[in-house]
Formats: sequence, structure tokens, C-alpha cells
Amino acid sequence: MTDMAKTEAGTGTGRRASEARERLLRTAGQLFYAEGIHTVGVDRLVAEAKVTNATFYRHFRSKEDLAVAYIESVDQAIRAQIGALTAAEVPADGVLRGIGASLVEQIRSPGYRGCAFLNAAAEFPDPAHPVHRAVVQHREWFLQTITGLFAEITTAQAEYAGRHFVMLRDGAMSAGYLGDPVLAGETLQRGIEGLLRIHAARGQDEPTAAASGQAPSTVTAVSDIACSPPPGA
Repeated sequence: MTDMAKTEAGTGTGRRASEARERLLRTAGQLFYAEGIHTVGVDRLVAEAKVTNATFYRHFRSKEDLAVAYIESVDQAIRAQIGALTAAEVPADGVLRGIGASLVEQIRSPGYRGCAFLNAAAEFPDPAHPVHRAVVQHREWFLQTITGLFAEITTAQAEYAGRHFVMLRDGAMSAGYLGDPVLAGETLQRGIEGLLRIHAARGQDEPTAAASGQAPSTVTAVSDIACSPPPGA
């Protein structure tokens, strides 16, 4: 059990300290996402979280340290969501559709402001910065997780399908903020369905390709996905 878990399980001062940290993290999450990390100062965070400066620095060495914790909290929420789907023994294609449905819900939700990870990376472009590294770590995990789900359907070119899914996600989350969120959501779901259809077909073609000694074609994965809403939608 970690020190934080021990504190939360206790009473008195330890519990109050834990609650103060959680208030800071929740407040930071709301403000950082809505307004950007650089624009929100420590004084405002302290005021809106209703804690003292001493309490802030007891839990976080700096605002950037809090920003890393914010990114990690979003990462953990996504891991928990995907973990719940896999724990329910949902088939791999169902998990991928579930992730897509969740993304559509986010894109269409009030106050949506794009991808928290892409926004943070734009504010901290230095690859060596802790915030940027936290973003990259999440994206590496997400890509590995998505690729693993495609590999459960068939291992044939699962890495291509994984990268394609992540690019669909990135594009939809940006388009949903900058353009029409309804159309962005429809496009994302159509893209995921097309990608799943093509990837499943790769599994059926794999024995034939192996027998002929030819690698499966990657051209179809690009040309056959209808990544746009149907005419008149």
C-alpha cells in the first residue's frame, strides 16, 4: 500500500491533507483543461481549491508538478475505463467500439475543448519536460493497448491498425473542438467500423498470404475506410 493510500485510509490530519490534495487536483483539472496550464496561476488554484499556499507546496513542489499530476489523473481515468471493458470480458472489437463511443460522448459534451493530452503537449513542446513526457507515456500506453486489442482479432498488421485508430482518435478530437462535434463523432465511428471490417478481413486472408509468401496489402486499409458522414446526413 502506498503512503497516499495509507493516508486516505486513516483519520484526522492525514485525511484532511489527502482531501486538500484531491481538491487541488480537481480544481487544476477543471481550470487547466478549460483555460490552459500556463494561464492559471498558483494563487488562483489556491483560492479556488480553498487551501493555503503552504498546503499547496506541501503536496506539489510547483505548478508544473501539479500539471504532471493532472495529466496522470486523466491517464488513470482512461486506463480504468478501458480496464472496466476488458474486465467485463467484452470482445476486442466491442472494446474498440466502446472506446469510440466514449470519445464521441466526450466530443459532444458541454465545455469540450479538445484532447487534454494534445493541449498539454502544445503548451510544453520540449520533449524533456516532465509534462511532455507524461503525455508521451500515456500515448505510448494507449497505442500499445489499442494494438493489443487489434491483435486479439488477428495479429496480421495489428500495429498498422493500432496506429490508424489513434490517428482517427486524434483527428476526431481536434475536429470536434474546431468544427462540428456531431459530424466529427459520426466520422470517427464510421472510420472505426471500416477499420474493424478491414482488419477482420486480414485475419481471413492471412493463411492465403502466408501460403503464397506475400505480405498482406496495406493499401486497402487507407482507401476503403469511409471517414466522412454519408451524403445528406
